[in-house]
Amino acid sequence: MAFRFDKSLGRTVLFSVAVVSFIIAVYQTILQNSIGKNYTWYMVSFVCVMWFRYLGLDDKAAAKDTPAPHAAAAPKAGAKPTASRPKGKRRK
Repeated sequence: MAFRFDKSLGRTVLFSVAVVSFIIAVYQTILQNSIGKNYTWYMVSFVCVMWFRYLGLDDKAAAKDTPAPHAAAAPKAGAKPTASRPKGKRRK
């Protein structure tokens, strides 16, 4: 059986680890009054955020390549512009 990596689950886990490690780092910094002793926790958080963003780049590139449907059709060449009516008035 082949192992298949689910990218959205991986991104969720990375984000969760980043948040938890950052909270631990801040808590330990307050307790010990030293950022240097907790540098490793901050770097784990930073690396997880960077990896999280890197995995999201493929999704943005795929979304850019697909054209978005247009709600209004483009006017034909040589067509006269239509005059807009004031709102609230009906045609008779």
